[in-house]
Amino acid sequence: MDGYLKKLSELLQDRTPTVSVILVDTAGSTPQDRGSKMLITEAGLAFGTIGGGRIEHLAIETGQAMLSEKSVNQKTRFVEWSLNKEAGMTCGGGVKLFFEVFSTNEWKIAIFGAGHLANALIPLLLNLDCQITCLDSREEWLAKLPSAPSLELVHSNDLTKETDLISKDTFVLLMTKGHGTDLPILQKFLERGQQPYLGVIGSKSKAAVLRRELRNNGLPEEKCNEFFCPVGMSIGTNHPFEIAISIASQLVAIRDKVL
Repeated sequence: MDGYLKKLSELLQDRTPTVSVILVDTAGSTPQDRGSKMLITEAGLAFGTIGGGRIEHLAIETGQAMLSEKSVNQKTRFVEWSLNKEAGMTCGGGVKLFFEVFSTNEWKIAIFGAGHLANALIPLLLNLDCQITCLDSREEWLAKLPSAPSLELVHSNDLTKETDLISKDTFVLLMTKGHGTDLPILQKFLERGQQPYLGVIGSKSKAAVLRRELRNNGLPEEKCNEFFCPVGMSIGTNHPFEIAISIASQLVAIRDKVL
């Protein structure tokens, strides 16, 4: 057990996508006892064994297939295999295996701006299984954010240009110094399209101004409505941490619909 936990901890610390396999129960003749464990990465077996031979090969294939799946909700699987039927082994026993995926980080979030709200929101999001990128021109605000393997900090004096480095499957949240810096970044994302979530911090009045200026800049009418502003669920007060909770809730709700 100690070796298993130590190796799992190392893999999680390195943000290596990993599948844990536990031999929950056995019937008849099997090559390993209940409680046997193994860890699987994209490269193959990383630790332990649940029996060796064909049954282990099948378990590795199953684990690697789970790592290739994109849905953040498909993290566990319980299987019951006959060693003869499923694995083609001569012993007539059976096994029950529990698979669990760790650290896939398929959910990517980019936050433009490292101000007060970002400093409230990001520590909250770090408790979830996601990979966060925070971008700002102000080094002193980026320095206030916690250090974490799943948080990348980007200092840039041209945040609009940084949009080219954000993948189209990334959730994007704009909370820069103000309307003047949010607008060009927003327009770049809208022109490109296809973000699963695009939100701008602000009021309904700010949203109206943004949409008017986007239209004046030549953006088609339908594109001018493809972002959230205000952002977050309609809960709580204007306290930064309550706003952070409302935004995190909306991000999770959208994630569960699209990933």
